[in-house]
Amino acid sequence: MLTVLRNRAYRHLFTAQVVALVGTGLATVALSLLAYDLAGRNASAVLGTALAIKMVAYVAVAPLAAALAERVPRRALLVAMDLIRAGVAVGLPFVDRVWQVYLMVFLLQAASAAFTPTFQATIPEVLPAERDYTRALSLSRLAYDLESLFSPALAAALLTVVPYGWLFGGTAVGFLGSAALVVSTVLPKPAPVEREGGVYAKAAFGTRLFRATPRLRALLALDLAVAAAGAIVFVDTVVVVRDHFHRPAGAVSLALGAYGAGSMLTALLLPRLLARTGDRTVMLPAGYALPAVLAGVAALTATAPSGWSWTGLLVGWALIGAASSAVLTPGGRVVRRSAADADLPAAFAAQFSLSHGCWLLTYPLAGWLAAGVGLPVTALLLGLVALAAALAATTLWPATDPDRLDHLHTDLPAGHPHLSGARPTPAGAWRHGHHYVIDQHHHHWPRVSPTH
Repeated sequence: MLTVLRNRAYRHLFTAQVVALVGTGLATVALSLLAYDLAGRNASAVLGTALAIKMVAYVAVAPLAAALAERVPRRALLVAMDLIRAGVAVGLPFVDRVWQVYLMVFLLQAASAAFTPTFQATIPEVLPAERDYTRALSLSRLAYDLESLFSPALAAALLTVVPYGWLFGGTAVGFLGSAALVVSTVLPKPAPVEREGGVYAKAAFGTRLFRATPRLRALLALDLAVAAAGAIVFVDTVVVVRDHFHRPAGAVSLALGAYGAGSMLTALLLPRLLARTGDRTVMLPAGYALPAVLAGVAALTATAPSGWSWTGLLVGWALIGAASSAVLTPGGRVVRRSAADADLPAAFAAQFSLSHGCWLLTYPLAGWLAAGVGLPVTALLLGLVALAAALAATTLWPATDPDRLDHLHTDLPAGHPHLSGARPTPAGAWRHGHHYVIDQHHHHWPRVSPTH
């Protein structure tokens, strides 16, 4: 897996990602402490609102940022977003009103919503070979999981010697380091974009791409399954551990660590597994595993706590992490396969926006249901959401899903460059086959049999 780090451009980009993630993790801890200082016992409400603002920024800003990425050099955009995030981090220690927290969080996450899809779209251009790109996706998944484990530990160590406000300084250093690494990288020149329309039409293209491509609709359904299970982990772990199992605060970290361990182990195994099987073969079973595990969680939390049920919960969290990683890691391969090179920024921005829309739905559900009807019912209901999503993905994603599709063109004139090699039909259309994606010449998915 580490062989892809021999590529200098990717090595610098991956290091930039890791450095920025560590800074983000420090900011998460510091923001929690800042909210407590400002709101006291209402800190959870402040953080919940900030999390909702984060998701709204992700959903709303990412498609517009993709349209902007077509007009601005990609490296300049990445560096600018890092500098904005660093500036926000520097300003956070001086915030003394809750509404200022909300404003700064929106600015920070809006910059992230522009940075992340652009970064994701750059990786397949730096690593065009599918084997290398798969390894890069697994490394990226590992980076996210390690950040969730390492950053809180680093923050705890730093807080023994400095006030929490200094953690925002560490965040700024992380983003500045990321910007420096991106500046030092020579990025491939992206393919020219030929789409018509203004910035809003271009921003909407990624969503249209998902709506028109069967495997991308299935990917979105699987994202909903991951969000349904993940919301239980991220929202309700503290309640499960403290109120049901009556474990100390440190056990919360242990439970979240089990989730991260399952995710990391799967990310390590996926490159070899995907080399032998297809994305669909890995992702759909993982999607079905999520509701099965949630049913087990419902049973565990409906019974009196014991040593075996605590062990069962840790295993369940690890399985949710493993299944989520088995869906999320190959997701980049599915997006890459489904878009032209010039449209990758729009495709990744749409995936980023739509997938976070799923979390925007499941986060409050996990919180409100747990408070209103209890943990067992919450796990069952979100398990039903995950099951429905997995069934939808199976229906939407054809079992036979080749890249090359035979199709007709009825709207292109004879002699058009795209019709080179096409065969005329008696009805006056043109037939040919190639790697099929939705673009300026293909607006709908063909209803014809594939050719091999």
